[in-house]
Amino acid sequence: MIGSTLARYFAMRFLGAALAVFGGIFMLVVLVDYVEMTRNASRVANASGLMVAQISFYRVPQVTERIIPFATLIGAMVCYVGLSRRLELVIARAAGISAWQFIAPALIVALLMGAAATLVYNPMSAALREYSKQLEAELFGEKTGPQAQTTFWVSQRNADGQAVINAVASRNQGALLDGVTILTFDGAGHFQERIEATSAALESGAWHLTDATVYGVGVPPRQHSSYLLATDLSPEQVRENFATPETVSFWHLREYIDLAEHAGLAATAYRLQYQILIARPFLLAAMVLLAASVSLRFFRFGGVTPMLLSGVLAGFLLYVLSKVTEDVSKAELMHPAAAAWLPVLAGGLTGFMALLYLEDG
Repeated sequence: MIGSTLARYFAMRFLGAALAVFGGIFMLVVLVDYVEMTRNASRVANASGLMVAQISFYRVPQVTERIIPFATLIGAMVCYVGLSRRLELVIARAAGISAWQFIAPALIVALLMGAAATLVYNPMSAALREYSKQLEAELFGEKTGPQAQTTFWVSQRNADGQAVINAVASRNQGALLDGVTILTFDGAGHFQERIEATSAALESGAWHLTDATVYGVGVPPRQHSSYLLATDLSPEQVRENFATPETVSFWHLREYIDLAEHAGLAATAYRLQYQILIARPFLLAAMVLLAASVSLRFFRFGGVTPMLLSGVLAGFLLYVLSKVTEDVSKAELMHPAAAAWLPVLAGGLTGFMALLYLEDG
């Protein structure tokens, strides 16, 4: 059996390699995002370089959250290739330690990393993303930020008729909207007014519009510094339309699912995100198995480079599979649990069978 000292050594080597790869990618994404944000901020007078850096830094955690499995894959490959080059794996095998035994510490660390990513990193990245939106609104204004190309739609109906609301950006999980355009119709479906406002805040029973311009049929436009539009929408219904699942903390996803179902709205996207986060520890473990299956070959046997390239290709195919299953699930053609766990099973079984063939076949 593998000793505790050697197990800790293998575990720390893998953890160090995975964190180094993730840290390197994180800093690279921060640099690229900062350059892009600086270019966007160049048209804003007296833009603070510190605020631009804060916006970039707070945006990146959510972006890099999706690369955690691939950082784990590359980190595991780097770890085992390094151990093989220094003949440490050869010595371990000569001491009677099988590949399954020196892979086990990395699997345990991968499970713990996945749990930390779901329980700690995901809530932190969601909170930082919301804060970055607030900073963007302060720096660029409500309509001129770099997120203005994203549009959100929601329809409401009450005793006064129907209103279709469009916003170019949302904050606070949809409770605050920027760049708002509203089309109102009467009970018979006839167009009444078009309202354009700088921002809108959801209050009890009404949308509070700021700097609103009301365009009616056959009447001159009317300016209002403050304007109220009646609504029967609840915060839960607004969140379902404006809050993307990626911006919701893992600890709040279950609540969002229950509230959306209680309101009679579709909760597929939230269910999918919830299942993806639950499956993340096992996805990281599957990445370790994939990496081990292509990086345990002795250097003196040759063919290491093609094996490593095949591991990278396998990771890319796994990413494509995950995107396809996510899209199919969002179209309600596949159960969210199946969409989230299918890549985990595919990657894990592929790595397990390859290792079984190489080590015991």
